Amino acid sequence: MRIVRKDLVPNGPGSVKMVPVDSDDLWYAYNLIAPGDSVMAVTVRKVLREAAHGGRDAERVADYDKEGSILRVRGKNILENEHVKIGAFHTLELELQRPFVLRKDVWDSFALETLQQASDPGASADLAVVLMQEGLAHILLIGRRRYTDYLALKKFFENVLQAFLKHIYFNVVRCAVIASPGFTKDQFHRHLFLEAERRQLRPIIENKSRIILVHTTSGYKHSLREVLDAPNVMSLIKDTKAAQEVRVLKDFYDMLSNDPSRACYGNKHVEVANERLAVQTLLITDDLFRNSDIKARQKFVNLVNSVKDSGGSVHVFSSMHVSGEQLAQISGIAAILRFPLPDLEDIEMD
Repeated sequence: MRIVRKDLVPNGPGSVKMVPVDSDDLWYAYNLIAPGDSVMAVTVRKVLREAAHGGRDAERVADYDKEGSILRVRGKNILENEHVKIGAFHTLELELQRPFVLRKDVWDSFALETLQQASDPGASADLAVVLMQEGLAHILLIGRRRYTDYLALKKFFENVLQAFLKHIYFNVVRCAVIASPGFTKDQFHRHLFLEAERRQLRPIIENKSRIILVHTTSGYKHSLREVLDAPNVMSLIKDTKAAQEVRVLKDFYDMLSNDPSRACYGNKHVEVANERLAVQTLLITDDLFRNSDIKARQKFVNLVNSVKDSGGSVHVFSSMHVSGEQLAQISGIAAILRFPLPDLEDIEMD
């Protein structure tokens, strides 16, 4: 995300003008924009005008690329112009390379951190995974933001090869994993290197050692968990955010199984544990910060700040990661505790 202008007060009001550069930036914008915010951008609206013959002609106010990534923001118009009256409902379409201004009454810590990550040129994918089986392949880029899914079905190996070249950059990812049940991964691996030699595809030739094979039970996205659990993959991405999320979620489930009084989940239990300064590690999904209830959103922001202030660590899981999906299944919030709190079981969850 390219920041054009920033005029804000931390934990106070302000606005930021920004330009989405790639599709991940639109994902960041999705996380930044919350109910009660205002967004200003050039958009498209079909306007009906009386024609000389008495009928109506449609006219475009502006053009946009229908094939590009788009984020749609719906709400009431607060700035009147000749095409949209104040109070009228309208949908803004935020697109790549088109600036927009986001204004908030309160730029809380979560919003500021998200903005910092969005504008950080070092933010990148950590791992590329080709999950495949005969006739189907998903290329997943897993990193600090989310995973992006590309589907290849026709001219199978050639399409997967083209998608590999288009979406996987070894100056960005630590390694690329080819995973499948059976021998599909081995066949594609051989095809990849043969074509790389034949066409002199330097990115593949020069990074052979960073392309590894993993066995999975299927080529569907749920098998990504098997890839992330593979020791040869974890050893290569052990210091990345994706690996940290997998590890901390595993630590939580291990604690829940072996010492359940030192692990809890659900809003009420985590809230009580934090009041007692017992939270050592907080796990929370980014979905909770998109709550339409502004007070509920602020409650989660305050919880994150409180845990950090008491010396705890916080891991915000992307709802687009497999680990975030798992956490969402148990309310989207959990904690590993510094000391046992056996009486939490007696407190009813919200």
